[in-house]
Amino acid sequence: MDLKDLRAKLDEIDPKIVELYEQRMDICSQVADYKIGTGKKVFDPAREKEKIDTVKSLTHNDFNRTGVEELFEQIMAMSRKLQYQKLTQAGSLGRLPFISIDSIDKKSCRVVFQGAEGAYSQAAMFKFFGKKVNNFHVDTFRDAMIAIEEGAADYAVLPIENSTAGIVSEIYDLLTEYENYIIGEQIIKIEHCLIGLPGAKISDIKTVYSHAQSLMQSSRFLSDHPAWQQISMKNNAFGVQKIASDGDISQAAIASEYAAEYYGMNILKKGINKSDTNSTRFIIVTNQKVFLKKANKISIMLEIGNEVGTLYHILSHFHYNHVNLSRIESRPIGDRNWEYRFFIDFEGNLADSSVKNALRGLREEAKALRVLGNY
Repeated sequence: MDLKDLRAKLDEIDPKIVELYEQRMDICSQVADYKIGTGKKVFDPAREKEKIDTVKSLTHNDFNRTGVEELFEQIMAMSRKLQYQKLTQAGSLGRLPFISIDSIDKKSCRVVFQGAEGAYSQAAMFKFFGKKVNNFHVDTFRDAMIAIEEGAADYAVLPIENSTAGIVSEIYDLLTEYENYIIGEQIIKIEHCLIGLPGAKISDIKTVYSHAQSLMQSSRFLSDHPAWQQISMKNNAFGVQKIASDGDISQAAIASEYAAEYYGMNILKKGINKSDTNSTRFIIVTNQKVFLKKANKISIMLEIGNEVGTLYHILSHFHYNHVNLSRIESRPIGDRNWEYRFFIDFEGNLADSSVKNALRGLREEAKALRVLGNY
C-alpha cells in the first residue's frame, strides 16, 4: 500500500479508538457514582498496576509494551480526574479547614519582623500594615515563627524570595515545620547602599557587613574592592547597627537608605546592587487558618513518591482543572536522603470549584499535602 492507503487505514481506526475511549469514560462515570455512594477512594494504586501489567502482556514487542503502558497511564489519569470532578460536584469533597474573611484588621494587630530597626522587613511591614502598626522585632526567622505560633504576635513579615538571588530556603523549611499560614504578600524594591560613619570615605573602608544575599547582590560593586573583608550578618540592619556601635571609620555596611537615616550614618554610595529591578517578596504569616475572600494565589507543599512519571501526573491536576501554576520549588527532606518536598504556587481561591477539584486529586495521589495559604 502507498502512503495514501496507509493513512486511510489510520483514519478508519482512529474513530474506533475515540468511540471506545468514550465508552470507557462512561463506565468510569458510573464507577464515580458508586464511590460517591460508598465513600471509597478514587485512587487505587494496586488496581492500576494490575491493569497496566495486564494490558502490557497483550502486546507483542518491547516498543509497544512501553507505548501501551504510557497510554493506559494517561487513560487512567483521565478517569481519576473525571471521578474527582464528579465527587466535587456531588459535595463529597468536604470543607477545607480554612475560614474566609473580608479583610485583615490592621489597626489592632501586633506584628513581628526579623532583624533590627531599619531592616527591609520593617519597610515591608510598614507598607503592608501602615507606619502606626504595633510591632516588635526578633533576631531570627525561627523566632518570628515562634512568636506567631505562641500568640505573642498576630502576624509575621518574612522575606521568601528575591528577584535576583532566588528563594530564602530557610523560610520554606520553617513553613513546613510550623503550623503557620500565609495570608498576604508585599513586594519591596531593593536598592542597596554602602553605608559608613559620618565623615567616612570609600577609601577608608576595609570591612563590610551585610546579609549574605545582599553581599551577593552587590558582588559586582564589591569585586572592584577585592581587599575588603566581607562579613555576613543575620540581617542588613544588624550591619548598620554594628558599625554605628563600634564607631570604626574603616567599617561599612550594605543596607537601605532608610537604615542609614535611622542610625544617623552616612551613605557612601547608592544603588550598589547589580540589578536596577531588584525586588524582594515578603509574606505575611499568621497562625490562623484564614484567607481573604478576594485572595487569588495559593501556596501548597507536597511530598510525592520517587517513581517515574509521578511529578508529571501530579502536575496534570493543575492542567486538567485549568489552574495556572506560577512557580515550583523543591527542598530536600532533612531525614530522608535524596527525597524532596515540592512547594507550588498557583492562581485561584479556595472557594473555586476548579481549585477544590485539583486539591482533591493532589490529596489522593500525593504522599503528603499541606495548604500553606491563600492570599
